[in-house]
Amino acid sequence: MNQNIPAPAPVVRLIQELNRLPGIGPKSAQRLAYYIIRLPAQEAQELADAVLGVKDRIIFCSICQNLTEIDPCDICSGPRRDRSLVCVVEEPLDVLAMERAGFYRGLYHILHGVISPMNGVGPENLRIRELLPRLQDGSVKEVIIGVNPTLEGDATAMYVHRLVSPLGIKVSNLARGLPVGGQLEYADEVTLSRAYQGRREF
Repeated sequence: MNQNIPAPAPVVRLIQELNRLPGIGPKSAQRLAYYIIRLPAQEAQELADAVLGVKDRIIFCSICQNLTEIDPCDICSGPRRDRSLVCVVEEPLDVLAMERAGFYRGLYHILHGVISPMNGVGPENLRIRELLPRLQDGSVKEVIIGVNPTLEGDATAMYVHRLVSPLGIKVSNLARGLPVGGQLEYADEVTLSRAYQGRREF
């Protein structure tokens, strides 16, 4: 990004910080910055408080690795969840998509990314190893791999499969009702439901 922006230093800094957010280019960062500048002071303070509140109060669930305020999270502690199913997904946004669709009543495990050697991300950078202790007591009968159908997602799915299958637990994959290269969080409820219903064993 051009460092010589003809603007006061606080504005330049705000633009630069916004530009670091995923999906926000220099032009979008400028638009957002000037939108924030025009906000009433109270609304700007509420936005700042919301950002700080997330950093202060949100933690990872010690069981599923989802974002939560309480540990364990509401899903892991929910009495009506099917504890024989664990769906492995890439990101917390994928859990929101699955829950919004309303067909899945099992538990989750969030990896927080996928294996991507090109980007320097190996299995050790993800929350894969935290899955294994959950599978030791025999209560989990099926692990559903719900990562996005990309090259990195496929590599991650194969890695998880190799870890889980020696435990004698069924490992299935969401059906390819999801488009190749697509992302779970953007899938509609019908597509997600069909992918779940048509999941196949590895």
